[in-house]
Amino acid sequence: MSGAARIHPTAQIDPGASVAPDAVIGPFCVVGEGVRIGPGTVLHAHVVVGGPTTIGEGNRLFPFACVGMEPQDLKFQGEKTTLEIGDRNTLREGVTVHRGTTGGGGATRIGSDNLLMAGTHVAHDCRVGNRVVFANAATLAGHVTVEDGATIGAFSGVHQFCRVGRQAYIGGYSVLTQDAAPYVLTVGNRAKAYGVNVVGLERRGIAAETIQALKQAYRLLFRAHLSQEEALDRVRTEMGEIEEVRVLADFIAGSERGVIR
Repeated sequence: MSGAARIHPTAQIDPGASVAPDAVIGPFCVVGEGVRIGPGTVLHAHVVVGGPTTIGEGNRLFPFACVGMEPQDLKFQGEKTTLEIGDRNTLREGVTVHRGTTGGGGATRIGSDNLLMAGTHVAHDCRVGNRVVFANAATLAGHVTVEDGATIGAFSGVHQFCRVGRQAYIGGYSVLTQDAAPYVLTVGNRAKAYGVNVVGLERRGIAAETIQALKQAYRLLFRAHLSQEEALDRVRTEMGEIEEVRVLADFIAGSERGVIR
């Protein structure tokens, strides 16, 4: 642990932790053994970080965030598992993120440039990509994958082993028990698909012709009276040169739980 880091005198830092020289550890924070905190990361007051956990550069953890603790899994027997958090993430008040389990690969991973609003929970063995937004009290059960650019609305819950696709939009108070398709607006309890997330894609600078192709692919995959194989064949034949369409088709073809329709 570097003595040059700005560590408040009321904070408790385990001797087995590593804190970058320009990190900031605020009042009443607790940093456990096996924790590594990268440059420029700020822990505001009352943050708890258990280990083994690695937190990268430029992250901000707000009061009462609690990360890197044991998973809420009855099969967990104290084995050594990890939490890995990338760079420039913001974890607001009361966020909880748990370490992995051996049955799920041993690690929970969060990428970079994500916003986890107050009360968000990310359970064991989840994989969260980059530029994901979790609104207040969004919840991932164990083994969930959330791909880049997705948004999960307030008080929404995602069932174990589900996937949320790239730039998907999950409306508030939704319950997902199957995979949520990329680029698609998915809302409700139980959730249903309501078309391509046009507004979100426009805000991200996606070209109008790409959005139009996604809408056409959506109609074939979700609304036409075709088998999944027939729909996928048509989409790949007619629009397969467009990357976003390929992403959508591959996501559906690779789904193990089924895709919300």
